[in-house]
Amino acid sequence: MISYKELGLVNSKELFQKAVKGGYAIPAFNFNNLEQLQAIIGACVETKSPVILQVSSGARKYANQTLLTHLAKGAVEYAKELGYAIPIVLHLDHGDTFELCKSCIESGFSSVMIDGSHHPYEKNVELTAQVVKYAHKYDVSVEGELGVLAGIEDEVSSEVTHYTKPEEVEDFVKKTGVDSLAISIGTSHGANKFTPAQCKRTDDGILIPPPLRFDILEECEKRIPGFPIVLHGASSVPAELVKIINSNGGKLKDAVGIPEDQLRRAAASAVCKINIDSDGRLAMTAAVRKVFVENPAEFDPRKYLGPAREALKELYKHKIINVLGSANKA
Repeated sequence: MISYKELGLVNSKELFQKAVKGGYAIPAFNFNNLEQLQAIIGACVETKSPVILQVSSGARKYANQTLLTHLAKGAVEYAKELGYAIPIVLHLDHGDTFELCKSCIESGFSSVMIDGSHHPYEKNVELTAQVVKYAHKYDVSVEGELGVLAGIEDEVSSEVTHYTKPEEVEDFVKKTGVDSLAISIGTSHGANKFTPAQCKRTDDGILIPPPLRFDILEECEKRIPGFPIVLHGASSVPAELVKIINSNGGKLKDAVGIPEDQLRRAAASAVCKINIDSDGRLAMTAAVRKVFVENPAEFDPRKYLGPAREALKELYKHKIINVLGSANKA
């Protein structure tokens, strides 16, 4: 058993309390390799933002669970080396079983998500409460989910969105004891969040997606006032990154994300954690493709992963400052 406290990590409870009161959201950035981790810590230290390092089940398998423990400890020390000891959470994203959550807690995670949203309501309550009971013994925070997001990301997939039912949130929080709740209000996983048929097309061909269901968010806030709410699938899929990818041999068709102004509005509410993964993948891929097209003889990984790391850091600094509002909140 490795306690996250031994690694220098924190859980999310105090961070969320401050975020709800302060009208901003903590960045939750997914990673599965060293360059991503360096970019995340670099961006958060430079902006003095707290951060949630997210690891999906697939990323944990890819990176290796033992290495992840040491990478998390390294991230804490790296932040100090860069000049500012920001609060860092290590979080399991979309855990789907009690056993997976338990394993992560025992290997140093300070926060876990148990996603029982694909189960019937009562089963979701039962599974979430089981994880909460175990996690709270070790002061690990737990995120639950009500509602289902469409899209595909790692091992999480659904063809349709099922919006969160506000009438269920109070009962769910009370019965499970979760510390935060992910809800479905129109965000979705992956880079292709909406079909062209769901969007309006401007005269210059830009696809405008349907707005988020802020009515659902507001109703949830009324029923669980001050309770930390989480948004998954909140990448904006910047058109300029898609253009760079496609002009350098990529084939991203009809990639549409969540407008940043809507995310900023959400971050000013009880939404205190916003998950961003696909935008980071796009930034890195755009940088790598550009190097390969401009320097086709290049074969040193540092020469293409280095620019990818810098592109990712700049993207995340923008998100922290202009979208999430978490700069100078560490």
